[in-house]
Amino acid sequence: MNTIRLILILLAYLLTQTGEAKIKLPVLVSDGMVLQRDQDITIWGSADAGEEVNILFLNSKYVTVADTGGNWQVVIPPQQAGGPYRMAINELEISNILIGDVWLGSGQSNMELPVSRVMDLYREEAESYTNPMIRYLKVPLSYNFHHPLDEIKPAAWKELTAENVPSFGALAYFFAREMYERTEVPVGVINSSVGGSPAEAWISEEGLKHFPAHLNDRDIYRSDSHVSNMQRLDRERRNLWNNVLFRKDRGLNEAIPWFAPDYNDAHWEETDLFDEEWASDGLNPVNGTHWFRKEFTLTAKQEGAPAVLRMGCIVDADSVFINGVFIGTTAYQYPPRIYPIPANLLKKGENIITVRLISYSGNPGFVEDKPYKIVFGKGEEEVSLEGIWKHRQGTRMPALAGETFFQYKPTGLYNAMIHPLKNWGLKGVLWYQGESNTGRYNEYYDLMTALVCEWRSLWERHDLPFLMVQLPNFMLDPPYPAESNWAEMREIQLQLSKTIPHTGLAVTIDIGEWNDIHPLNKKEVGKRLALQAERIAYGNLLAISDGPLFRTMRADGNRLIIHFKEGTDNLLPVDKLKGFSLQGADGRVEWAEARIEGNSVIVWNDQITEPVKVRYAWGNNPEGANLRNREGLPASPFEASFPVTESNDATVGGRTSTRR
Repeated sequence: MNTIRLILILLAYLLTQTGEAKIKLPVLVSDGMVLQRDQDITIWGSADAGEEVNILFLNSKYVTVADTGGNWQVVIPPQQAGGPYRMAINELEISNILIGDVWLGSGQSNMELPVSRVMDLYREEAESYTNPMIRYLKVPLSYNFHHPLDEIKPAAWKELTAENVPSFGALAYFFAREMYERTEVPVGVINSSVGGSPAEAWISEEGLKHFPAHLNDRDIYRSDSHVSNMQRLDRERRNLWNNVLFRKDRGLNEAIPWFAPDYNDAHWEETDLFDEEWASDGLNPVNGTHWFRKEFTLTAKQEGAPAVLRMGCIVDADSVFINGVFIGTTAYQYPPRIYPIPANLLKKGENIITVRLISYSGNPGFVEDKPYKIVFGKGEEEVSLEGIWKHRQGTRMPALAGETFFQYKPTGLYNAMIHPLKNWGLKGVLWYQGESNTGRYNEYYDLMTALVCEWRSLWERHDLPFLMVQLPNFMLDPPYPAESNWAEMREIQLQLSKTIPHTGLAVTIDIGEWNDIHPLNKKEVGKRLALQAERIAYGNLLAISDGPLFRTMRADGNRLIIHFKEGTDNLLPVDKLKGFSLQGADGRVEWAEARIEGNSVIVWNDQITEPVKVRYAWGNNPEGANLRNREGLPASPFEASFPVTESNDATVGGRTSTRR
């Protein structure tokens, strides 16, 4: 027995020693990875202190030794684009490696939004296009308020295949395709983005040193016990609210549930889905559950046919039933409701659809100008579900207090999702963010200046290309010229692109959606970012990547003559130029007439004799703004003003610094 015990102890010791000696690699250094061409390539990891590490790559051998902390690092000299290749690191082998251009995508939900959410526009090409030279890695959500981390959570490089494409970020997908078409060089995108995240979450403690309120906010969440307690209370509050909701919802608890096909809804009120009356008591929103039922008629041909239910977007959550059968559910307001209908469920004649809507807080509703219909086959036939529905409230609840999104707190995302990427060579950065900062636009210029400077320092590249997406048109505007936080933010984004070297701005004022903060047209955004990349990252100074950019203006009587930056001023003629407003010396603001003359724009309003400020496309969703150049690129929204001098001449642009 003693001999057997001794052998077991020896085997356990040898296994332990073998496990300790094994090389450990970071998440990024893995199968399918894309390494940046024409730059030093850093490969790193951990092992036993003093262990020799041998790397074989492209017929060259690199040797190092793990330091006293067990860390090691090897720098491979710059390589040309190519692949796929293999790399051996001691006993490990990494396969399917490409060398090409690597882009870091970051920001909030419009960068994170997956291809699966834009299939309405791009299903055919997304399902038919594959390219093994394009790779994608999504950095998992993580945050840390104590210190920068050196590793991200587990993730994997994915090759662009029909199977993988739904999970690719849509903007990253279209940008990568566009860049590959232009360069024929492998493309990798590391997507480190988080929906709803503000800029300050992506900046380090050092970068926020001039923002004490943000750092003090961060300090509150350095208490792990406080964070844990808040998370526990949030969960408990949500669970209790939902438990009461389900127990008190008459639609679920009456003898015949309200989704049953034989339920009698004759006593329900009739309403239009988009009528605001059912959602309010006349003063306050009605939170809790709302039930809706509607009969629809099908033909014999449609009976049992493959079909998809489209129920637009719903605020906040929903469960949907057809003929008493559960079809699908969505837990929050933004995703489009696209629910496949099981085979043989639909029948000839009368059918019934039931929607159970849950409103957590705010105004419940169905988003207008979205599809509400049943679609058969590939769209050959449709049955509209708009019009009059039956409505009844299931139960009324107090508004559910919002949970704390810790990932939005300052420094957290930088520490956990940006700092760990510092060893990875990049071609440039793609940044789509700003929606969460529109309420504090006055600090955005300084925040983003700090962010760009800090990220460039982290990668030790003062000229690291930084390509931004300007906020698109969104929401509705009044019929008169008005102030707009979204317009202010666009102006600041424009000034950032003008004042920070090696930055570019993709203008999207023409491709947003009034009713969706996540517009579907990510393909055009990718194309416009690629135009910026061609000029800034690839040095093609002749590339026209911008629409008309304001340069100077002068007054001629009651008219303002606006000139644009050379190279962007090949203006596209239009029958009627729209989108301009003027402010007079007396403070009066009016919409303005405008026309193109050569490479300039003349703006006037006969009621304003002494104009001192002009604005273009200034609003949340400036309807009809149509100033473009002949390359088809839209002008960025802008404002410009000047004191009227004796010569009636001025050369001023928009603001170049933040206003406090």
